[in-house]
Amino acid sequence: MKRKDLVYQFVKQHTENLTSDEIEFGSGITTIEISEALNIIRNNVSKELNLLVREGKITKLEGRPVRYVDSSCLKWKPLTTIVKSYKDETLIKKDPLLEQKEDARKNDHNLFEYMIGSNGSLKNQMEQAKAAIFYPPKGLNSLIIGPTGSGKTFFANAMYQYSQDKGIIEPNQSLIIFNCADYSQNPQLLMSHLFGHAKGAYTGATEAKDGLLLKADNNMLFLDEIHRLPPEGQEMLFYFMDTGTFQPMGETEKRVSAKVRIICATTEDPNSALLKTFVRRIPVTIQLPAFNDRPANERVKLLKLLLSIEAKRIDKRIVVDENVVKALLGSVTYGNIGQLKSSIQLACAKAFLNSMDNTEEMLINIEGLTGELQEGLINIARNREELNEISNYLEPLMVIHPKDSVYILDQDSYELPFNLYEIIGDKAVMLKDEGLNQDDIENFITTDINLHLKSFYKTNQLSPNNEQNLKDIVEQEVITLTKEVWKMAEEHLGYHFKQNFLYAMSLHLSSFIKRSKEGFVQIKQNSELDKLILSYQKEYEVAIMIKNHMKENYQIIVPEVECWYLTMLLVSLKEPNNLGDVGIVVAAHGRSTATSMVQVVAKLLDVKNIAAVDMPLDMSPQQAYILVLEAIQNVDAGKGVLLLVDMGSLTTFGVKAMRDTDIAVQTLDMVTTPLVLEAARKTSLMDNQLDEIYWSLKNFRGYSNLPEDKLVVLSPTRQEEINKPKAIITICSTGEGTAVRIKERMESLLEDFIDETIEIFTISLIGMDEEVQKIAQEYQILATAGVAKPTLDAPHLTLEELFQSSGDKRVRQVILDYQYAEGNYAESMDTKQLCEEYLATYFTFLNPRKFIDILWNYTEVIEEKLDKTLSNSVQIGLLMHVAGVIERVLFRDPLSKSSETIDESSIYYQAVNEANSLLENQLNITIPDSEIVYIVKIVDEQ
Repeated sequence: MKRKDLVYQFVKQHTENLTSDEIEFGSGITTIEISEALNIIRNNVSKELNLLVREGKITKLEGRPVRYVDSSCLKWKPLTTIVKSYKDETLIKKDPLLEQKEDARKNDHNLFEYMIGSNGSLKNQMEQAKAAIFYPPKGLNSLIIGPTGSGKTFFANAMYQYSQDKGIIEPNQSLIIFNCADYSQNPQLLMSHLFGHAKGAYTGATEAKDGLLLKADNNMLFLDEIHRLPPEGQEMLFYFMDTGTFQPMGETEKRVSAKVRIICATTEDPNSALLKTFVRRIPVTIQLPAFNDRPANERVKLLKLLLSIEAKRIDKRIVVDENVVKALLGSVTYGNIGQLKSSIQLACAKAFLNSMDNTEEMLINIEGLTGELQEGLINIARNREELNEISNYLEPLMVIHPKDSVYILDQDSYELPFNLYEIIGDKAVMLKDEGLNQDDIENFITTDINLHLKSFYKTNQLSPNNEQNLKDIVEQEVITLTKEVWKMAEEHLGYHFKQNFLYAMSLHLSSFIKRSKEGFVQIKQNSELDKLILSYQKEYEVAIMIKNHMKENYQIIVPEVECWYLTMLLVSLKEPNNLGDVGIVVAAHGRSTATSMVQVVAKLLDVKNIAAVDMPLDMSPQQAYILVLEAIQNVDAGKGVLLLVDMGSLTTFGVKAMRDTDIAVQTLDMVTTPLVLEAARKTSLMDNQLDEIYWSLKNFRGYSNLPEDKLVVLSPTRQEEINKPKAIITICSTGEGTAVRIKERMESLLEDFIDETIEIFTISLIGMDEEVQKIAQEYQILATAGVAKPTLDAPHLTLEELFQSSGDKRVRQVILDYQYAEGNYAESMDTKQLCEEYLATYFTFLNPRKFIDILWNYTEVIEEKLDKTLSNSVQIGLLMHVAGVIERVLFRDPLSKSSETIDESSIYYQAVNEANSLLENQLNITIPDSEIVYIVKIVDEQ
């Protein structure tokens, strides 16, 4: 049983039969009583109680200590206030959300009108939403777009409540919410949650399970961060939008029907982050404004609303100085309303600590704000016009009362998963009991407040290792120290850490250094922690190294107990599986077909994560499966395996392997040497997940399909393009500032990677395409990077791609794509000699010295007939395949007849037929039609 259910059962058992008189005179269960009875930490009990109150299962009674009762005992008197207590105090408050909904229904009002901006910056968006809700016969699917923290979830809830008020959705239901980002690292699980799955659909699917689409039947489904849904999932979803039916994962026969209104949300540009076919199925796009783009009066109202939530939470009146209001508004630079909420909670938490003795009022003044929040006053003062406009809506003191009615979402990613004020209160009592004075208590808890809030908002709402964002929290010196620690730890321990290492360790070190400077360093030892350290001696050694490094290079004394905490932090940040690259298994019919392809690729790219399985025609599928399964297990390094097969029973092995192991497998058929080459290149150079690589290869048709691709012989126009100097263009709104930083980032990434000179230009959004075309006349543009993508046939890197930790791999991929497409890669090898070497190693009947010229001539005949020069990779693939054909014919075990027919009028068949005729005459053999089908397919597709 879950902890929340355990708490609820306890409250229900002890309060469901209470009478009104008993409730009036103080009956109910307290947090401490539950904590002691169930042996659960008080903070955790409090968290579950608050969730149960929001869900309406229990009711919170007024007074001290706070008591809780099962809501079923109040059904005799809904939405009423019991006032006649022995102290003449209100024992049960009206739930402001229920009151608000009840009043809205009576007055034909709704949450849209309650929303700040309903007659201002959000008026058009609300009209769009209402039109989508009412559109016959079943409404229109909608997409809400807006930056992080702009209120997309709140807006979706408003649409839902409006639908209920108007009788479109039954009032006894709740909005179904699913955040695709929660499972973005496991697309299979993500799609299982959404569509459901059949029994045995994948490893661990021991029974069938309904998905959210079915649970949302006759209801509304909100899909947040929809851009995290993989392309396959988007295709399944837009098919559902079209037909109203879908198939659960692993289900091959029946289809499931449901009537669901869908609202999606994303922070990305839908035209680049979503499939165009998916976007076309969503006719209503609602764009929410950023916080600083909203009028001054709305920003002030939003600040008051968020302060009201905190006032109600601590049950105190909050008094805010005018300069504090300006500083809080000016502190919003990246996270919109979400960041404002974070700043307000930080300010309130510090003020709460300083006013714990005052039960009525809490004052927030400018001196009580952190340095970063105080800088918000400077930010807003820089714009005199904006400052004057905001001042029109301010008084010298803003007073917020806890009785003010506010609306709090049940599911809000910006709501802390803990009661910060309870943490502060409990910790203050504990430290006081340990004999600390008030100044030390404030220093200790203030640091913890910063750590709690900043780590929650920064790591949950932003990219975990964006150094620029980290500078908003800690000093550059701490970031530098953390990087040194990171390198030192990985070198000594021999394993990698999670991607949030820079954030987590920087926050920890910053907290310690601040306490150290203020003269408050914990030296009290903990016997339990001392025992725990015995299990992590290597990490403890690194902690000692960090201690010595900080003393020698930063003159910071680190006590022994801090080494223990560093040890446990290192353990918690360890990458759990030490994942390597995605593995590759190539399986094909014939005695050496798969081996030949793998050996060619291994020679070219020097990859280790690849294995071959040959399936001679006298081998049974059962025997072949055992070999494939063993190969899959051998190459798996934790990220799954890409299975590349040619045809037949081999195409079914991937699904079976997933059922028999816990390894994720994706299968691609009609394998060719270029496909294996591209798969190996991407798994070794790209920090991608299995599904990303699979989708990038699904439509791969060989290197010769690149525009004007001539790896060996280039057209004069193409040759002229290649001879131009190379350039990369960085773009921002002004051509300065951000663009310059992008340029610096690009230069640092290219510094140790490219021998030739690559010019980097910085340009503005204004006249962007014209400026790009001017540069393109003189330079070959390898890529663009920045805030917008110009209309140019070149790769584009977003700011997120560039500044994340995997940015160097992304840039390398772009440059290598250029090198490969222009033949720089292929020209460095003697292809003919390479093929001769492999013929000698892997073929039984073929004399390499005699056959290499025959096979080489075979590919040249096809080139001549097609009037096209094949790329090196395609030529290798064709040559090795035909070698396999010859050996199969000599062994009298050709491939079985394919169900596909040959179009004898196609130029590809005619080219292959002419080459085959010459080959048959030279070797006195006959190539059967079953083999010709696959040769034609290779030439056609490549």
